[in-house]
Amino acid sequence: MSIPHSEYAFDKDLTVKLRDLSRPAAKGLAKWHVSQLMLLLLLISGLGWMLTGLPNRFLQPDVMHITVVLGSLGLWRFGWWFTHAVRAEIYRKLVWPGKREAASQLWANGWRPGRLHIQMTTYFEEPAITKRVIGSILGQIRAEQIPTTLYIGTGSSYDEMIIRSFVETHAADIPDDLAELVFIRQNQPGKRMAIGLILRAINRAGVDPNDLVIFMDGDALYGNDVLEKTLSMFGADPELQALTTDEEVICYGPAWIQSWLNMRFAQRRLAMQSHALSNKVLTLTGRMSVFRAEHMLSEKFIRTIEADHLDHWLWGRFRFLSGDDKSTWYHMLTRDAKMTYVPDATVYTIEVIKENGLGRMVQNFRRWSGNMLRNGSRAIALGPRKVNPFIWWCLVDQRIAMWTMLVSPVMAILASLIDPVYIWSCLIWIVASRVLLCLFLFRYSRSIDLSWPFILYLNQIINAAVKVFMIFHLSKQKWSNRGNQSAGAGKGFASQVQNGMAKFQLVTTVSGFVLVLAIYVGIVSAPF
Repeated sequence: MSIPHSEYAFDKDLTVKLRDLSRPAAKGLAKWHVSQLMLLLLLISGLGWMLTGLPNRFLQPDVMHITVVLGSLGLWRFGWWFTHAVRAEIYRKLVWPGKREAASQLWANGWRPGRLHIQMTTYFEEPAITKRVIGSILGQIRAEQIPTTLYIGTGSSYDEMIIRSFVETHAADIPDDLAELVFIRQNQPGKRMAIGLILRAINRAGVDPNDLVIFMDGDALYGNDVLEKTLSMFGADPELQALTTDEEVICYGPAWIQSWLNMRFAQRRLAMQSHALSNKVLTLTGRMSVFRAEHMLSEKFIRTIEADHLDHWLWGRFRFLSGDDKSTWYHMLTRDAKMTYVPDATVYTIEVIKENGLGRMVQNFRRWSGNMLRNGSRAIALGPRKVNPFIWWCLVDQRIAMWTMLVSPVMAILASLIDPVYIWSCLIWIVASRVLLCLFLFRYSRSIDLSWPFILYLNQIINAAVKVFMIFHLSKQKWSNRGNQSAGAGKGFASQVQNGMAKFQLVTTVSGFVLVLAIYVGIVSAPF
């Protein structure tokens, strides 16, 4: 969808979209329109006929060894997906209802945190979005009557003037002792420094270790009762140290990007509930996470956000540009902290995409994958006992999967040199398998989108390729959302040598990867 041309049009469009998203989601067959069911049945029938009615190239003797590898990888990946699906259902149906009931009962009996501190950063955000975000916060402070200090980290007076004007107009009925607004103008660039300045301000103002602190972005709108549903979890579980919430996305940009993001958030719901069964998550999402305030008193916690870095044999010591949510998550792992996911507290993310859709997709993958790779290696080094065996293996699997995901398309292409029809059989299987996977994902979506099976495979291939590139270029970072920041793009002689070595590693590794597969397929003779 195109971006509305005026603030009024933007606000009006947001109102319609938020109204639709706040309605209860349909369940089961109620999600499906008759036309979608007919199209699905037609697709399944067509795939079934092609798999059974056309000559099956998978079992041809000259390519049977390829089928064995592809089938084994498929069983492994499907088994892992099925494991997550089962764990997610256990969490959703058996574990979560009891947690919610205990937290809701405690809240109904009057429990509230002593004080709430909200840490939010914003940078030249769309005025309509900023006003909606602040309005959603004020509305819940007014409803829940929780003493709150809202700290907003800004880079200029632009966002401050919009927020101050909105608060003066719409929060006149909120007493000063109930809600306080504090602006923190950063004196160094980057979101991480803004967060660090806010946390230091929280410490100077005085904070009780039992207070709660929300980390959120300037484009994240609270859904209904988010404060009640998240804060009550800490009262009901004294051991809980941090949590993150469900997310929905509103995208102003290409329609297929909206479909892709919807699919990504459905994947996130499934995975988060699976992870939460182990009392851990794989990220404390920056859009909206809640922490016990005792961690804000730790200089190590603050410095982890401000100056998180890696020491790399090729790139030396380099700071992380984005990924503050991964840094806070890693710190919590080192503290053996209990973390969870709240599936019924929804935050609405607003994405405004002005550039090329595919380019933005790749850029997001570079940022997400880079953050995952930079933090995943050191989290793995903590060991399964420290991290939790299942979560630890999830981290290991992320690094293995980026290669195994590329085995199938490469081997299919190589096999087509032996039997040209083989790749056609592989394409049929790819579509059939992704349709099956999406039937699982549709359980975690608000609506049905039959483009998902095709977007899912595109997502998997591009993501795997980006991860392979990033594993050799960990210092390269780019973030268009906050002033088009970038890192790791030096032009000196040392940088040229580093980049040359990284490219050499990438080319030789990928070439070796393809060569090994070509030898196994049989189109290249082994050199020994």
